Amino acid sequence: MSERIAVIVIDMINDFVTGDLKCERAHRIIPNLKRLVEAARKHGIPVIYSNDAHYPNDFEVHRWGKHAIKGTKGAEVIPELKPTDKDFVVEKRTYSGFYETGLDPLLRSLYNGEGVRTVVLCGIHTHICVQHTAADAFFRGYKIIVAKDGVEAFTQEDHERGLRYLEYVYNAKLMTVDEIIREMEKVKT
Repeated sequence: MSERIAVIVIDMINDFVTGDLKCERAHRIIPNLKRLVEAARKHGIPVIYSNDAHYPNDFEVHRWGKHAIKGTKGAEVIPELKPTDKDFVVEKRTYSGFYETGLDPLLRSLYNGEGVRTVVLCGIHTHICVQHTAADAFFRGYKIIVAKDGVEAFTQEDHERGLRYLEYVYNAKLMTVDEIIREMEKVKT
């Protein structure tokens, strides 16, 4: 694992966990994500929340129905994973955390301007927002780790297909949250 890593928590917001476009399977990853973000904070590793925050006429709203409207409770991170004042929140309006957001400049500014080298991706959905964020991370030269027990999708098939794709196409390293935490303990920040 690179010494300059960041954890990116994708779309663990109310509307995707308990609200308008909920994924019942998201509940099973919450304890793992809680441990992951707490370990990252303990070791001085940046935690970034990449969250849908749509305008009412965004194309995703037309595709998936009304969800995660900017400024609403549905677009807020779930209480179990609430960001601290040291974490970063980057709003997005598409599947990718990078597309037309400030995520890339933020990552490049961290570690005293030396920038993040490896992103640890977690959250939902493995085959949609995680996959598209991984694509843009890959195209920008970041190494990618996916917390395989820290991502989820609507179905097991979608989840497994997403993991295979991430590993094969973007050379993502699939690791458990426990494996990632053990590696964090070895990293100097």
